Amino acid sequence: MQFHPGRRSAAVRRALAPGGEVLVGFVGRLAVEKQIDLLTDVSRLPGVRLVVVGDGPAASTLRAAMPAATFLGLRRGADLAELYASFDIFAHTSPYETFGQAVQEAMASGPPVVAPNAGGPVDLVDHGRTGYLVPPFRPDGFTEAVRDLVGNIERRRAFGAAGRAAIEGRSWQAVGDELLGHYEGARGVGGYRRRAVAA
Repeated sequence: MQFHPGRRSAAVRRALAPGGEVLVGFVGRLAVEKQIDLLTDVSRLPGVRLVVVGDGPAASTLRAAMPAATFLGLRRGADLAELYASFDIFAHTSPYETFGQAVQEAMASGPPVVAPNAGGPVDLVDHGRTGYLVPPFRPDGFTEAVRDLVGNIERRRAFGAAGRAAIEGRSWQAVGDELLGHYEGARGVGGYRRRAVAA
């Protein structure tokens, strides 16, 4: 499996957090709608290193707004998998995601997730068990959730392990089969209603 806690890399961690900082990662397209600027205060937390992975039209604006953050650009494959697994916390800021692939990849890799209580993350993150769901569009929610996890390594480990367990078995095949099952169920219900109306 590509995304797995076993890909955690001491070398990556030494390079990104030479002072032993807690690594908070974001992975995604750097665009205004992703709301990455909500992590500005997170990037200023003492003992925290915010790592932003991705590229896009908002890159230069974000670099200027978060000078303490580390921007790595676009990463793929094993390189990306190592980064996910080497994060201590994963922060996903966009309230507009319908699925949340980055959230799934992070959960499979082991860190707890902080995400908005909106869109796809609601179906993936179990608040208080695998991470935290925070109010969308509010930077203080992300900052407080990250601060809580930074100060509690046991909670980070417990949330990360629970997230990994929750995501196991959620392959594209399994998700596709589940979707087809929903369609079959809806078709059956619809057929029943049509028959009832005809009767």
